[in-house]
Amino acid sequence: MAPEWNWESGEGLLRIDDPADWDAAYERGESCLGTAVIGLAFNCTLAEASPRIVRAMRLPDRAQQGFAFTAAGVAARLNGALTPELYAALRAEGPGCMSIAVNAIDDTLDYVPFRDLPLWLKWWKVVSKVLDKLETWRLESSYAVSDAWKALRRRR
Repeated sequence: MAPEWNWESGEGLLRIDDPADWDAAYERGESCLGTAVIGLAFNCTLAEASPRIVRAMRLPDRAQQGFAFTAAGVAARLNGALTPELYAALRAEGPGCMSIAVNAIDDTLDYVPFRDLPLWLKWWKVVSKVLDKLETWRLESSYAVSDAWKALRRRR
């Protein structure tokens, strides 16, 4: 007997393990599909979960879209890889700091080996490391100037 999922509140959907249940809910237009797709990422193979994650990324509800991107990050963490469709969806959303995909992209960069990343994501990893280093240098120099100014003011 199939479990009864609470599609209205989302309760229990992180345990969903049957892609057919998700597909049926998608056809019915249920409300917590993004939450359920995280469950699929945890409980199904990457091949089973991937097309559903991509579909959930295009849901009209922005919050549920966010859960879909969380599911992509979960898939990267658990599998150490993503499918070409998931890479394409992440690329379409963009890697910038204002992107809904930023955490999923960060998880992908952390858990997928560099050699397995697509070229655009390898490039983004290099760019983000350079930007991080520049920000570190900016902050360190700012702190040094601030400390020197404080020391100079104390000597007066």
